[in-house]
Amino acid sequence: MSEITAVERPAEPNWSALTAEELVAYREAENRFRASDAARAITGEPEAGVTIEWRTLALPGRDLPVRVYRPAPPEHDGRRGQDAGSGLPLVLHVHGGGFVGTAVQSDWVNSGLAGRLPAVVVSVEHRLVDAANPLAAAVDDGWDVYRHIVRHAARWGVDPARTAVLGESCGGLICALVAIRAAEAGPPLRAQVLVNPAVDVTDTMFDHDSIREYAQTPTLALPVLRLFRRLGVPAGTDPRPLSPLHADTPGGLAPALVVVPTRDPLADHGRRYAERLHTTGTPTRLTEYPEAGHAFLSLPGLVPQAESARAEILGFLGASLSA
Repeated sequence: MSEITAVERPAEPNWSALTAEELVAYREAENRFRASDAARAITGEPEAGVTIEWRTLALPGRDLPVRVYRPAPPEHDGRRGQDAGSGLPLVLHVHGGGFVGTAVQSDWVNSGLAGRLPAVVVSVEHRLVDAANPLAAAVDDGWDVYRHIVRHAARWGVDPARTAVLGESCGGLICALVAIRAAEAGPPLRAQVLVNPAVDVTDTMFDHDSIREYAQTPTLALPVLRLFRRLGVPAGTDPRPLSPLHADTPGGLAPALVVVPTRDPLADHGRRYAERLHTTGTPTRLTEYPEAGHAFLSLPGLVPQAESARAEILGFLGASLSA
């Protein structure tokens, strides 16, 4: 994969009447923009000194790209390449978007975490939701990448006992479910960070005050959420196992930081999930960012609060992943 250096952002489609073919065409054009140099003014410049590369994982039944962020080795350390980060914490990241999006849009936050924690950050380029790939496929991608890297920790230069997940929007949903699966089947996580997470795809998904209050915002609108649910949870699918807010939650989940921008249709999703985590005994911190909108962590060039949120995430993960 390579970043395109000069592209224009496509016009927003009519979400309510979008065909399967139109979705794919829009997604390809939008992701070209998000991966372009032109988008850096919005999505932020990567941290200096951090190595960023694409790798492909051979997973059961498919090959899946991941974007890997590694801090530079200390100057006195002559090691290079894969072994340079031996024993570093692992942060598994899942970008937002659901049926659109790419790991590249999160270079600013992920490279910053990799360089400053320091840690190896692996961002999952999961199968995007569409008529052929329901939400369950994206969830499996997140879980399978986590298990693969932990099982091959030495090869990746990470400490399997110091792992965390970080997800935004749909990525927050995926990471919340990874945290649940890790508590059930291991290996356990040290921390989970969920930023403007979508955690309810049941029939009650839209029954939240924040969705009614912020049904039309520049970064997320109700028609987009309706399309996401229609594609992600096809008829006949039980939505509860795909909804962290309603999933059977075991004890022993990793401590959580839930980050909620207040001008977000999904703000109440995050608030309610933080409450649920707390009532099930999971140490949970809920932080709200007034006046920030959905996806603000991926928009540091537009939203000043992104810097504060990244600093908070850095502090939370630093404390959670310390040896």
